[in-house]
Amino acid sequence: MTITATTLTRASGAAAVAAGLLFVGVQIGHPHLDATSITTTEVVVRSTLKAVMAVLALAGITGMYVSQVRRNGLVGLVGYALLSVGYLAIMSTALTAGYLLPAIADTNPGFVNDIIAVSTGNTPTGDVGLFSTVVRVQDIGYLAGGLVFGIALFRARVLTRWATLLLAAGGVVTIALSVMPDAFYRLLAFPNGIAMIALGYSLWRTTRTATSEATPVTAGAK
Repeated sequence: MTITATTLTRASGAAAVAAGLLFVGVQIGHPHLDATSITTTEVVVRSTLKAVMAVLALAGITGMYVSQVRRNGLVGLVGYALLSVGYLAIMSTALTAGYLLPAIADTNPGFVNDIIAVSTGNTPTGDVGLFSTVVRVQDIGYLAGGLVFGIALFRARVLTRWATLLLAAGGVVTIALSVMPDAFYRLLAFPNGIAMIALGYSLWRTTRTATSEATPVTAGAK
């Protein structure tokens, strides 16, 4: 199999679709997190899938940016950089929830509950060190990156435009949902997840169409 720019772009589109599906899927029926539930197999699996989602999403937005790098311009570069930082931070916090917190939940449940509180936008009762900074970086990258990158994609006029607007507007929706109870907090992933599914499919379809149009037709070929 020959690896070409077209192959990589289509793969990034598929990665974005998978990331969006995972982002939405892991939130459905998500249990309430505390020092007890964090040790369950279900939470470990969900956290692992969140980390995988972040990696796939990073591959997806890389394809979206690189495939139309001139159209995306400086705004696209800034948005891509911010959103990349957001997804890298999401991967880090997901791995922390899946593999670090369960190991200390029995010996230091107060600290675990404080980490969970910071992760879900609540106020901890104790000191969580630099973790609160990581979460702030994650939020800024995810919200601002989605807004700026969505605007750049909308201006590029290549991918599905309603999905670019949903990606851009997702930050506003996220801010509104973040002040609501935990059941609503889980809806934070939906705008971004749906946008990633649509944008990934659009990238895959656009690349496929462009490849078909660029393939010469040999005279007499059937």
